[in-house]
Amino acid sequence: MNLRALNSIFQQWDAQAVALWNISGDPCSGTAVNETDLEDRMNNPSIKCDCTYSNGTVCHITRMRVYALNKRGVIPEELVALKFLTFLKIDQNFFTGPLPTFIGNLSALTLLSIAHNLFSGTIPKELGNLKELTVLSFGSNNFSGTLPPELGNLVNLEQIYINSCGLRGEIPSTFANLQNMQTMWASDSPFTGRIPDFIGNWTKLTSLRFQGNSFDGPIPSSFSNLTSLQSLRISDIYNVSSSLDFIKNLMSLTDLVLRNALITGNIPSDIGEYKILQTLDLSFNNLTGEIPSGLFSISSLKSLFLGNNSLSGTLPSLKSEELLNVDLSYNHLSGGFPSWVTASSNLQLNLVANNFVFDKSNISVMPRLNCLQRNFPCNRNSPVYANFSIKCGGPEMPAEGIVYEAENSSSFGAAWYYVTNTQKWAVSNVGLFAERNNQSYVENTLAQVIATSTPELYQTSRMSPGSLRYYGLGLDNGLYNVSLFFAETGFDDRRSQTWKSLGRRVFDIYIQGSLELKDFDISKEAGGVERALQKIFKANVSENYLEIHLFWAGKGTCCIPVQGYYGPLISAIHVVSDFESNVTGIPPSNRGKKSRLGLIVGIAVPVGVVSLIFIFAVFYMKRKPQHNNEDELLGIGPRPNTFSYAELRSATDDFDPSKKLGEGGFGPVFKGTLSDGRIVAVKQLSVASHQGKSQFVTEISTISAVQHRNLVKLYGCCIEGDRRLLVYEYLENGSLDQALFGKSKLHLDWPTRFSVCLGTARGLAYLHEESRPRIVHRDVKASNILIDGVLCPKISDFGLAKLYDDTKTHISTRVAGTIGYLAPEYAMRGHLTEKADVFGFGVVALEILSGRPNSDNSLDTEKIYLLEWAWTLHEINQSLRLVDPTLSEFDENEATRVIAVSLMCTQASPNMRPPMSRVVAMLAGDIEVGIVTSKPSYLTDWNFKDITSSFLSEEDRKHHGDNTDLSELSNPLPSPVNVTETMIGGIIGDGR
Repeated sequence: MNLRALNSIFQQWDAQAVALWNISGDPCSGTAVNETDLEDRMNNPSIKCDCTYSNGTVCHITRMRVYALNKRGVIPEELVALKFLTFLKIDQNFFTGPLPTFIGNLSALTLLSIAHNLFSGTIPKELGNLKELTVLSFGSNNFSGTLPPELGNLVNLEQIYINSCGLRGEIPSTFANLQNMQTMWASDSPFTGRIPDFIGNWTKLTSLRFQGNSFDGPIPSSFSNLTSLQSLRISDIYNVSSSLDFIKNLMSLTDLVLRNALITGNIPSDIGEYKILQTLDLSFNNLTGEIPSGLFSISSLKSLFLGNNSLSGTLPSLKSEELLNVDLSYNHLSGGFPSWVTASSNLQLNLVANNFVFDKSNISVMPRLNCLQRNFPCNRNSPVYANFSIKCGGPEMPAEGIVYEAENSSSFGAAWYYVTNTQKWAVSNVGLFAERNNQSYVENTLAQVIATSTPELYQTSRMSPGSLRYYGLGLDNGLYNVSLFFAETGFDDRRSQTWKSLGRRVFDIYIQGSLELKDFDISKEAGGVERALQKIFKANVSENYLEIHLFWAGKGTCCIPVQGYYGPLISAIHVVSDFESNVTGIPPSNRGKKSRLGLIVGIAVPVGVVSLIFIFAVFYMKRKPQHNNEDELLGIGPRPNTFSYAELRSATDDFDPSKKLGEGGFGPVFKGTLSDGRIVAVKQLSVASHQGKSQFVTEISTISAVQHRNLVKLYGCCIEGDRRLLVYEYLENGSLDQALFGKSKLHLDWPTRFSVCLGTARGLAYLHEESRPRIVHRDVKASNILIDGVLCPKISDFGLAKLYDDTKTHISTRVAGTIGYLAPEYAMRGHLTEKADVFGFGVVALEILSGRPNSDNSLDTEKIYLLEWAWTLHEINQSLRLVDPTLSEFDENEATRVIAVSLMCTQASPNMRPPMSRVVAMLAGDIEVGIVTSKPSYLTDWNFKDITSSFLSEEDRKHHGDNTDLSELSNPLPSPVNVTETMIGGIIGDGR
């Protein structure tokens, strides 16, 4: 009976029994009966059997788990046949329909968990028959109605999780019977009435959460009996206020959140006695009086949020070293700044909207905080601006004629503020994501947001777990149009029918302190996820500043797609006056320049004369022959280690051809042995290569400044007359292309290939995001990745490196790189960013996985171009056929990740390609790899079989070598009629 029922259930759910326990058709075998943990990640779905019945001759299924597999269907009636079931966990799927009444017949159940699904209808009263239940979880579903009073019969219940379940109404009085309750989470469900007094009798309670409900105050005074309580979170209470008297005996608290809960009175003077308190949030209440000095001295306290109260007085003189997040914004504090304010570089301190007075003695302690005190004094009564635009959570970005200024500081955190240098706008944030290890305040997406002509505006968004404010400063008074740009990019599309599509983000929007939108849900308003939404408001500025406030009021799901995921999300802001303003728009620091016209004229004439003299001098110097180039080393920072030409000539046996390791676009590379015994690689820059000469100093300066285990180390250089050489570390295993496609005896098994792929990604991520200066390599390819003695990859040849500013992209007049690895935007328009390297990496990753070059004319027609073949297989769900057939074994999960990441990296639009840091995280399995659905336009818009395979003749390739600089060709650009077709055909056709 058990077997038939189990087979029927799994068949209806399209679930497959894993071989670990379904041995020879017997479900009660293997891990079903041994010591393996039921919740082992590799054992899913899983069951456990009890085989002690009838003297060990009969087995019954007692536990079942189908967890996070995105299974669909309903709870089948066959489940009642498993009458010995004590444990049923089917969380994080996409099950629908009602919770059937027959579930009440499974009387042996001690745990029933059906959270994060799409069950609907009412909760059956028959659940009250499950008298053995200790854990009941049905949160994050779509139920309706109220809590059945019969649940009060579950007297053994210890844990109940009903947050975001959809139920409403009052908590039944029968729940007073639940004296064994230890954990109750009931947030984001519209329960009404008062919080029951009888909860104060649940003396075993350790964790209670009521956030985002519709409860009336006050908080019951009986809560003072809950001496075992460790975590208490109550927020968003209506009508009747409470004091903090009820916490007087709760000395076991480690986590106390009473946010927006109508708390009045003073902070208890003995608050310092709560010796194990780690988080205290009393923000958005009406607390008065001074801050008790003992509060800041609690040695265990890490985060303190007291903002938006009416606290007065001064800052406490002492602070414990553990307290690193302190929000005191929107109070009435004043006085000086104690030494602890600047003592710790890790401290996050928000003192916005208080009454601190700044002068020369303290103006530098909290930079530009003076602009964000209660009267917003900067440019008050002397307005400078009539508009501002912010790219929330991202870099500066032009869109539809508007330049959105960057708001992407890496220091953004739990108690943070920032004012621009121009005092034009500011931002303030408060809040910690609960139970989330990675406190990320930015949401990145690779999805192509629709319903907009500027999808790149939504690639990054700012997210906050509590309160996020943006300010316009120094504004001309009058009426303004406030445009807020949103797109929900954190959840899956509901049509995907996955549990990660069930998330809801809900928050409130205030403009100038007035509630404009309550319970705002981006995806609901936009008609789905990944759809752009613009909300426009009118706002009156009367005191030269504007405040936009996004506020989380405890509503929305908390834990989809990850734990601690909730709160406001915004992509961009554009504010412009609805009137004709006469303000200058010039920052205060530059304002005086307009009045100095006479001085400028007075200086202009002599400057002009000096300039003419300088121009003649430069012209004269340009005409002089330049034989001595040692001066080029000046101005590149510390002088690199130098070698004499005689020393390198001796090391390489006079550059003996037998010592030659290879030759690139800049000249040959020789193996050498220095006098100290070090084996090195000496790159001899070809005198005939004008291109190589001009890159020489760049290569020295960039590589000398960069050190990383996945980058080739530069030992030094030689400059003597026209001779220029670079001395690198020697890597005995040669280049990756030799190992993959050449005659190298080096065998790369799957673990080594995956390690090479990941190491290369880490090296590029360092170049792009961590090194100073940041570097674009511009020629990422297999032959520029070397393998050391322990098979660690190292990126070589920075001769093509392009330094770039944090806020700018580059339109390069010289496209320098190798055909087959060139990103379309770089090849066609010279548009250079780090995303050009990302494209090249995607090609290299596919070559590593497949063991073949990106173009191979010896293969069948459909397989010639690796990227095209990869997409063909991807579209028929056979991507693993790409894997090198010479590999005896490989990890399918790792290979699948490599393929998916490669397809993301080689998207046509650079905005669709992930940054290399995200590539590293996806390859390492730290974050999920997104679903790639958008086939690049360069593969869909042209038929490669009808295009000339190359725009370089064989002679051209031989002349220019492997590192082809497209700008050096005699006719580098095809005619305007077919420029794209010919160029793309060349990129794909030429391969390596």
